[in-house]
Amino acid sequence: MTPHEYCESLARAHYENFPVASRLLPAAMRPHVAAVYAFARIADDVADEGSAPPGERLAALEAWEQRVIAVTSGQHDPGGAHPQVLEAIRETVRACDLPVPLLTDLVSAFKQDVVVVRYATWASLLDYCGRSANPVGRLVLRIAGYRDPILDRASDDVCTALQLANFWQDLAVDWRKGRVYVPSDISTPAGAREDDLAAGRMTPEWREALEECSRRTRALFRSGRAVCDGVRGRLMWELRATWLGGSRILDKLERVQYDVFRRRPSLGFADAVPIAWDALLWRRAAAPARAAAN
Repeated sequence: MTPHEYCESLARAHYENFPVASRLLPAAMRPHVAAVYAFARIADDVADEGSAPPGERLAALEAWEQRVIAVTSGQHDPGGAHPQVLEAIRETVRACDLPVPLLTDLVSAFKQDVVVVRYATWASLLDYCGRSANPVGRLVLRIAGYRDPILDRASDDVCTALQLANFWQDLAVDWRKGRVYVPSDISTPAGAREDDLAAGRMTPEWREALEECSRRTRALFRSGRAVCDGVRGRLMWELRATWLGGSRILDKLERVQYDVFRRRPSLGFADAVPIAWDALLWRRAAAPARAAAN
């Protein structure tokens, strides 16, 4: 098994809401996207190793970051788990001329996950998404050969929106891990209390907070839609499907009135046909516009 084949096997082994190196992508892109995914997946798994003390997880993430810096700068891998992933990343960075700081930004976000479990403001949450989600979109664009600041900014909005949709979808799951991503400057004015999360209650106050979170997330989807119009070929269909899938999660959250304690909205086989149909009927965005942060 080649290093990139190993990465593709890791990508297939994990459930995701949104396509990861799917068949919609051009064949030449898939191994490189899988390498990026595998790199981030391993770091995410390290950050989420709840049984390990935070210090150990931070040390493991630091070692992972130093290894990727080493191999992409022409040095030998100092050794550790998953050498195939780092070999694939080395080849991908060289073949696609990827900025290594985009990879290290991902690791910095996973380090933050170890020590930060609450967010005071929407702005601080967006800053986290700027390192945990947005680099992936920019890396995919560069793998596809795009180096356009306008596309980068639109991609950032979509990637942030996708991650936020996942946070609202996983409110109950994250609570059990000790995390709440709904920022205090939204939950506190709504009167939402963590005691209700502990009791598994979706109260009117939490519903109000999540409605506001969903409104802001939809604004980001709208402002990022232009990236789906700014690329060509199979990547265009991949991005349309991803955009539509993320928006559909928000639709499902609204239909269950945000009560993720009773049912976690997710995408399934039944969603494939309407997503494909909407992708075919897609209308280009009128004009790119940066979503407001509040």
